[in-house]
Formats: sequence, structure tokens, C-alpha cells
Amino acid sequence: MGVVNMKAELEVKNEVKYKNKKKNTLSEQRRAYLMIAPSIIIIVVVALYPVFKSFWYSLFDLRLNHPTKDSTHLNYKIDLERYFNNYDLVSGALKRAVSETTGETKDKVMEANKKFLDISNTILSEKEVASKEKKVREIVFKFQPVENDKLKFAKISKSTAENAIQTYSDIMNSLSSLTIEGDGKKDIEKAAGLSEELRDSIIKPNFVGFGNYKYYAKDKSFWSSLGNTFYFTLISVAIELTLGILVAMIMNKTFKGRGVVRAAILIPWAIPTVVSAKMWKFLLDGQFGIVAHLLQKFHLVNDAGWFLSTHSGAAFSIISIDVWKTTPYMALMLLAGLQSIDTTLYEASAVDGATKPQQFFKITLPLLKPTILVSLLFRTLDAFRMFDLVFVLTGGGKGTETISTYAYKTMFAQMEFGRGSTLSVIVFICVALISIAYIKILDTDITGKR
Repeated sequence: MGVVNMKAELEVKNEVKYKNKKKNTLSEQRRAYLMIAPSIIIIVVVALYPVFKSFWYSLFDLRLNHPTKDSTHLNYKIDLERYFNNYDLVSGALKRAVSETTGETKDKVMEANKKFLDISNTILSEKEVASKEKKVREIVFKFQPVENDKLKFAKISKSTAENAIQTYSDIMNSLSSLTIEGDGKKDIEKAAGLSEELRDSIIKPNFVGFGNYKYYAKDKSFWSSLGNTFYFTLISVAIELTLGILVAMIMNKTFKGRGVVRAAILIPWAIPTVVSAKMWKFLLDGQFGIVAHLLQKFHLVNDAGWFLSTHSGAAFSIISIDVWKTTPYMALMLLAGLQSIDTTLYEASAVDGATKPQQFFKITLPLLKPTILVSLLFRTLDAFRMFDLVFVLTGGGKGTETISTYAYKTMFAQMEFGRGSTLSVIVFICVALISIAYIKILDTDITGKR
């Protein structure tokens, strides 16, 4: 019995010990989560919030150059400032036109006036319109803008909004079709013109769902810019990786003046992209560019204007300048990876009779793989978002439009923020897919674990 009791007590103690250990572990995990919580919040706010906001805007037909689509609307609304600025003018013009006309014309004006009064009463009876009418009228009568959007806009029902749009359009068309000379002409024309203002004060919901994405699925310009982006990225990054490995291996050697070479080779990368693009645009200019004229003089090109005035020349220039500028960055990253490789591995392989190419493919390349992943990832994402170089050199012309320049023109030139946000989301998706693809293809992570 004593042995049994001792075993039971031991089991109880072990169980208590296990529970205490588990409790301590959970407590440590909670403390760890609390410690990294600020970082997670910062990541969500800084990195993910703009993406979510862009996605939200991409679901709307949002245009900053359109008075009824310059903000997101999920419901039918009425711009009370615009409505009351024109309401009394239309009412007065119609009353005067009724008294100034005769016959069939008068009947049509009276019919238009009746429609106007009926739909106006319907709108003014809307709950939110009725609650804001007095305050808005006071501001409008003082010829002041309604600066408070909550007061300026009022929700109305879908049926009222659609009926109002149709009615005001009918009034406008009916009055515009009248041919009258003399008394009443000006009032009829005024009522017809201002009826259009009343109609346009009704704001439709600009929520389009995935309509913007469907639009770009059929847009040839979008697919052309996306194809150019992948083409520029693939070619430039491939060349930069090849040259970067070569330059990194040269800089990794011990020779006289190595420090000066390492510093000098970083100069292209240190120059801001806009500055270097402006410089190369001048050098490759068909009229004044010294580089373009030298290459023409030595019969390397047929025309000095080929570099910036043709599709093939512009594409060649963009890729070449990007390679010239960012190869030093790739070399610097790979040099750091080369210096982390133990030199005794090369000594041991040399003793075993390994040649230089064998050492490169069996030692250097496998051990450099994590560094290559990081370098390729950073450079590919940077190249995919290429904007300033293309914008300065060609402005997206000559068939060199990239997805970034296309998004810029859509958002800031055409002021279509809904479609521009859609392009931003597409760029984000492409960047995410590229990141995943690199990790999968290279079958490694930044620590080198498989």
C-alpha cells in the first residue's frame, strides 16, 4: 500500500508540475504577444490600411472631376445646396411663363409646372430633406456655400430619386421643344436650363462592386502596360543579377585600390533616379545628345533619335539605364553574401581537385542562394513598380507605358480615383504573387533552410 500511495503522490505532483509549467508557458506567450503588439499595430496601420482603403475605393466609380462622384455614395442623395440654389428660380420662371403664354404652349407649360410641383413636394416631404431644408435655405439665401457635408447632402429613397431624375428630364425636354417668340420665351428657356441643374442635384450611388476590375479585364491599354512592366522587369533584373554576381566576385577579391573601386561603383545607385533619368535623356537626345551622336558616328545605330523616338529604342534605353543604375545595388547585396562564405571551403575543394567553375556551382552558388533570394525579391519588386525612370524618359509614350505610369495618369491626369485605386490593388496582388513565386521557385527562405 505504501508503494501505491507513493506512486499516486508522485503522479499528482507531476501533474501539478505539468499544469504549472503549461500555465507559465501560456503566461510567457501572452507577454510575448503583448511585446510585439505595437509592431503588429504599426504594420497593420502603415502597410495594410492603405491597401484596404485602396480596395474600398476600387469598388466605386470615384471621380474627383465629377460633382456627383467626388466621394463614395452607397445611397441615393440630394445636394441640397445645388437644389435650393435653383428651386425658386425654376418655380418663379414657370409661374411667369404660365401667365405670359397662351393656347397650346400655355397648356404644356402648365403641365410642366404641375409635374414640377408634384415632384418637388415629394422630395421636400422626404424625412431628411425636411429636417435640413430650413438651415440650408438660410445659408443659400445669404449666397454662402454649405461647407458642412452632413448638412449639404440628404438621403432620399430610390423611388423618389429615380422619379425625380425622370421628371426633371421630361420637364427639360418638354420646355426645350417649345418654339415661342416674345413674352415667356426667356422664362421657358430659363426653366428648361435650370431643370437640368435640379436633375443633376440628385446623386446616384456610385458603388460599382467589381465593375472596375471587369473594365480592366477588357482594357487593351491595361494589358499592354502590364505586359511592358513584366517585360522590363524580367529583362532588367536578369541582366542585373548576372552582372551583379560578376561585379560582386571581382570586388570580393583582394587587389590594390579595392576600396576605391567599391566606393566608385556605388555612384550610379546613389544618384536619385529622376536626376539620372534626366541626365541620360539629355545624353540620348536625338538632336543634342552626345552619346547618341557618338554611337551614330561609329555606325552602332542608324539614327541618333532611335533611342527615345522609337518603341524598340525607348525600351532599350529604359532597360539599359535601369541596369546601369541598379546593378551596383545588386552587387553590394551579393558581396555581403560572398563575404559570409567560409574561405576554407574553397581551400578544401581545391585540394580535392575542384576547378573554379566547379567551386562556383557547388559552393558559391548554393551558399549564396539565400542572398540571391533577398536581392532578387527586392530588385524585382522595385523594378515592377518602375515609374520615375519611364515617366522622365518617355512619359509612358512610344509603347513604354508601365502599370505605374498608367495608374498615375488614371488617378492624377484623368482624376478617376476609383479606377486608379483598382490599378493600385492589382499592383499589390502582382507584387504579392511575385514574392510567393520567388520563395517557391528557389525553395528556400532567407535563413537558407529548406
